[in-house]
Amino acid sequence: MDNKNNYWKTNLKYLVILLTIWFTVSFGFGILLAERLNQIQMGGFKLGFWFAQQGAIYVFVILIFVYIYLMNRLDQKFKNQK
Repeated sequence: MDNKNNYWKTNLKYLVILLTIWFTVSFGFGILLAERLNQIQMGGFKLGFWFAQQGAIYVFVILIFVYIYLMNRLDQKFKNQK
């Protein structure tokens, strides 16, 4: 029973960290800090606009792959403990 609790605690920790990163990028950079970031241009677009339209999506896709990597590692760790 203890292994299951540790597994889910670790899984939830990963989820909270990754969703916090995504929230920060999508809401923080795309909305709250958009005016400040719009003073910087990237590829001809204002950076705040880029984060709101493209950046959050790219970060989300990267976080999916990070989550897959972390969960595979976690599965191997708990599989070896059985």
